[in-house]
Amino acid sequence: MREVDLESFAADMAAGAFVIDVREPDEYVAGHVPGVHSAPLSALESVLDVLPVDRTVYVICATGNRSLRAADRLAAHGVDALSVAGGTTGWARTGRPLATGTAA
Repeated sequence: MREVDLESFAADMAAGAFVIDVREPDEYVAGHVPGVHSAPLSALESVLDVLPVDRTVYVICATGNRSLRAADRLAAHGVDALSVAGGTTGWARTGRPLATGTAA
């Protein structure tokens, strides 16, 4: 399974991980993990050419369901992708900060 737990993800975020949020734009604007990039699942293939090829791409959504599907789709295109188990909801439940607005 292409998944990473929240604690490992948090450590990787601190080290500068590249992360895409596959929720819809309104969900992203309402609250997202600081520093992640918006890339809605419905348009995932359109961002393939801007994803890094030399490191893991972390994929997050609300709870981990959409991000798991997205990680599988990215893997089919040769991207080393991991879904964040628990998603943004889990991130917030552990007391970690959320950002709002459109800036990544």
